[in-house]
Amino acid sequence: MRKTLYFSIGFVSVILGLMIAFQFRTVGQVDSAVPSDRAQLLTNQLKEIEKETVTLLIEANDLENKLTRAEKGQTEASEAVLEELQKVRQIAGFTQLKGPGVEVYIAPVQRAGQHNENNWYIVSDEDLLLRVVNELRAAGAEALSINGQRIISTSEIRLAGSFIDVNLTRISPPYTIMAIGAPDQLESSLLIKGGLVDSIRDWEVTVTKQEELLLPAYKHNVKLEYAKPLKEAK
Repeated sequence: MRKTLYFSIGFVSVILGLMIAFQFRTVGQVDSAVPSDRAQLLTNQLKEIEKETVTLLIEANDLENKLTRAEKGQTEASEAVLEELQKVRQIAGFTQLKGPGVEVYIAPVQRAGQHNENNWYIVSDEDLLLRVVNELRAAGAEALSINGQRIISTSEIRLAGSFIDVNLTRISPPYTIMAIGAPDQLESSLLIKGGLVDSIRDWEVTVTKQEELLLPAYKHNVKLEYAKPLKEAK
């Protein structure tokens, strides 16, 4: 579109230049000793050219305005694309986010008679973390992290020997889960009577509302090998 507008403006400019040159030449001819009927004819032609010149000037001005609007529209479109990309990156977990929410602290309770071994509590960690994350998501959590690992759609929370793997990174107790969302709603989803926290044994669970949490960005690359975008119908 921009090339077309530039071409149109250039074409109009050339025509205007030729017309102006023709006007000067015509005026010079009229001033010479020519027959009166010929002079009248040239005068009439000159008036027609003047009218066409005005029309072309208007058209040139209109084309310049269209070009300006097109360039402005292109800038606005680029800004809209960048804004949409930023939103997608935020939702996907590839940017840091801050906002209100809750901080959930989970630590094992060492009871009398239990040996202080690294893996005595690990067996239930995976299930516990998954349950807490799912409860927070169901309560409207917009972003989550566990021990500094951002949770995204492809994040795994799984038992790996005597450790828990999150985003292919080993973590161990105590666990700190941060969730951005409506603090009251997130808190009540965990502390409701007969809810998740009430059903947990051998763990100390503390839920604290926060005015502002800072969640890290997901630090790994995501490669889609089999999933392909579906083309929208025209």
